[in-house]
Amino acid sequence: MAALLFGAMLFVGAKSGAPPTVHGFEWVPSPEEIQKYRRSWNPFSHGPILNTGVDIQPKGQYLIQPFVFGQVGHEQYGNKLTTDSSDAQTHLRAVAPTLIFAYGITNHVELNVAPSWVWFEASKATPSGERTIDTDTGPGDTTIYLKYRPIVQDPDTWRPSITQYNGITLPTSQWFGTTPIPGGFSPLGRLPGTKFGGLSFTEGVLFRKNLQPFRLNGGVYYTYTAPGSNAGMNTYNGDIVNTRFIVEYIADDKRGLGFNAEFLMLNGLPFRLDGHDVNLKPTSFSLIGVEPSIQYKFFHDEKGALVGAVGVLFSIMGQNDVNAIYPNISLYYYWSTTGKPQMR
Repeated sequence: MAALLFGAMLFVGAKSGAPPTVHGFEWVPSPEEIQKYRRSWNPFSHGPILNTGVDIQPKGQYLIQPFVFGQVGHEQYGNKLTTDSSDAQTHLRAVAPTLIFAYGITNHVELNVAPSWVWFEASKATPSGERTIDTDTGPGDTTIYLKYRPIVQDPDTWRPSITQYNGITLPTSQWFGTTPIPGGFSPLGRLPGTKFGGLSFTEGVLFRKNLQPFRLNGGVYYTYTAPGSNAGMNTYNGDIVNTRFIVEYIADDKRGLGFNAEFLMLNGLPFRLDGHDVNLKPTSFSLIGVEPSIQYKFFHDEKGALVGAVGVLFSIMGQNDVNAIYPNISLYYYWSTTGKPQMR
């Protein structure tokens, strides 16, 4: 992952003709590069729903993001990547509210903490043709992550912002005894999908580029889950790759009104970094989805800022995974210790 990030840095630096500035042992953008970016076109708005913010909050700026992701799925994809699906043995409805708290530690590093909750209802077919209902609600898993931006985009060249994501997901659902959700995942959303109830470690590389009236961003995340246990036996699920790509069209700068096309891929790999054989079924899976969404700014002044977005993620292809729709809604409230909040 470090090699990939280093290669990306060299590539964008070569393209722009301006390599990143070195300050002692820390590789970060210069104050002049930060200010040049801050003065460029970047209307205050919500941004994407399905990807964490790529650019970093200014030092001393805070945000709280409540959002809710739902899932309704009655069909299942087969054992190959396909657009065809059939009636699933388990019909699932689920809701996963999450609250993200974020703080700009410096102009280059941001800390995020994201506890979650989950409710689900699973209707399972029996051999007699009837259906049994299983439902539960309780704490979900908690994700803590740091974002570090070694390269900030240059509005005068093609150089994008490049950010490294470093996250750990704590199995708080397991600690509080929340029943595992059928399929093993909370409804897919802003954070990289991880195994429900598993201790997971995620590394990611993200990019973002503003090209008025569009903003482009995306990221690739790799997740390793620590071994689990079930009935005294060690369990090993495959590593997970999450991919995001989003196109924002900002229709009204003053109102922060924008329309997004958001694309998501979730791939469960048939292997693990630690070399253990995968012994949980399915040993591999894939899901591809697309979400149209709309974003809007409610207010932005010296006291703070409130922006929101709403969308629906549709599964369009998959393998060994549920064919579902995922309605979702998100709000951001920003405030700062240094004056009027700034757009990331």
